[in-house]
Amino acid sequence: MKQIPLVQGLTREQRRGLAQDMALCGLFAALIAIGAFIKIVIPVGADTMNLTLQWFFVLLAGLLLGSRRAAFSVAVYLVIGLLGIPIFARGGGPAYVLRPTFGFLLGFLPAAFVAGKLCQAVWFEKIRMDFLAVAAGYGCYYGMGILYFYFITHTVTKNPIGWKMIVTVYCLPTMIPDILLCMLAVTVSARLRPAIVTMLK
Repeated sequence: MKQIPLVQGLTREQRRGLAQDMALCGLFAALIAIGAFIKIVIPVGADTMNLTLQWFFVLLAGLLLGSRRAAFSVAVYLVIGLLGIPIFARGGGPAYVLRPTFGFLLGFLPAAFVAGKLCQAVWFEKIRMDFLAVAAGYGCYYGMGILYFYFITHTVTKNPIGWKMIVTVYCLPTMIPDILLCMLAVTVSARLRPAIVTMLK
């Protein structure tokens, strides 16, 4: 029997899948927002850096939801914050893009996508693939953050900071703890994956 299209040409099964996707993406966007408020403020240079649980939830999204859903979750979080809802570590609003550290928030997007994409691959056994995924995501996250930091301080704030100082002074205090969060994300995702896979079937 031919299925009868529902609203806007979607079948009941497609609507159900869309609702599940929206619910999961909304959940992880909310978790990333909550992670912004679980933080340790680290004074560095003339500014401060925040060690938060956002990175943990971004990786968890990538490892559990796959590239498309994970990237969408992060995008929702970023858009809401830029619209003015104070869900970033230091508030929110469009002016946030002028902060040198905004690049680390932007870095969540490629990190979630790449981690999710690699996690879906089958080159190695699952646990090894997960570690490769979080390592690649880590590189995207810090790569984007460092490049954006350099760009803003050299073109917008007119207070140029060199590569060496950005890495050693501004990034190093959070890089090692974030590696620990990578390992934690792999461990937690292995526990949660069966439930998520069942839900997405």
